Amino acid sequence: MTTRAAEGTEVPGTADQRREQMLHAALEVISARGYADTRIADVAERAGVSPALVIYYFKTKDQLLTEAIRYYEDTWYAVGQSRMAGLQSAAERLEEIVAMSVLSEADPEPASSWQLWLDFWAQAARNAEVAGVRQKSDERWRELIGALVLQGQEAGEFRPVDAGSFAIYLSTLMDGLTIQIALEDPVVDSVRAFELSMHFVADQLGFDWKPGRRRNSSSRAAMTEG
Repeated sequence: MTTRAAEGTEVPGTADQRREQMLHAALEVISARGYADTRIADVAERAGVSPALVIYYFKTKDQLLTEAIRYYEDTWYAVGQSRMAGLQSAAERLEEIVAMSVLSEADPEPASSWQLWLDFWAQAARNAEVAGVRQKSDERWRELIGALVLQGQEAGEFRPVDAGSFAIYLSTLMDGLTIQIALEDPVVDSVRAFELSMHFVADQLGFDWKPGRRRNSSSRAAMTEG
């Protein structure tokens, strides 16, 4: 099967493979250069395709950003589900999700992915389409956290708190810490952010947690490598 580009040339491979290749390249380029300094031509060069083909698939740079975020999130959640499947308790599963969110060595996306999120949030404040993706992203994130809290409560691991409110508190806390990490705050590195988040989680949900208990695993930034 071949995909026909806008300029009329045939490109080997399926449409889905070609699209994924360009989204992967977009994540890498935007993370490294920033959204404002990223050009369609940069993404095309990284993906090894023509700029016309990128435009054929995504029309505008804003659409490329929103689709790259969707692609990143789908991959991130798939990795998270795989990792959580091997964990026995809701507390361990929640800890894994916190680690994937703020620990650089646990993140499955490009190494500078936190800058990607800064660009995404900034565009969401100005662009209605990007804002819609941001809203759905936050809803999905809170639903995951809330579901883990309910699992822990059903298993008798967590104290009775409102799962929806807790999800808002935790997601907002980690978003704020992510900004500090992205800005390379000298006081808040990824390890400090992880420990602060987990102390908050354990205190709110009523279980014991000590730093340094995490097993080796692999946060929201190396997922697209390879």
